[in-house]
Amino acid sequence: VQLQASGGGLVQAGGSLRLSCAVNGYTFGTLAMGWFRQAPGKEREFVGAVSWTGKESYYADSVKGRFTVSRGNAQNTAYLQMNSMKPEDTAVYYCATVSWFGELASLGSSDLYDYWGQGTQVTVSS
Repeated sequence: VQLQASGGGLVQAGGSLRLSCAVNGYTFGTLAMGWFRQAPGKEREFVGAVSWTGKESYYADSVKGRFTVSRGNAQNTAYLQMNSMKPEDTAVYYCATVSWFGELASLGSSDLYDYWGQGTQVTVSS
């Protein structure tokens, strides 16, 4: 399974950005998708995830109400829409995937995921 994240860049505080994660080599419709981020000097943290059905999503408190995770099964792609961005959102963002049909909250743990993308840099200026 290969994941390719894209869409990172520089944005001003209050602005928006959409990340994409293209998946190849697996039946995308059976995969749950997650997004994580890692800021300099900090550990990788959970951002949000969407279930394999696309009907359920789960978010970290720090991004709830601002970020939205979605998926387009026809495109084999997951998305992270980021609105009302803050300087503290600056990080390298990673997408990850796992074939998971269990409890949604479990998608908040990075240990659950089998495959990871290469990361894309997001910088929010104040």
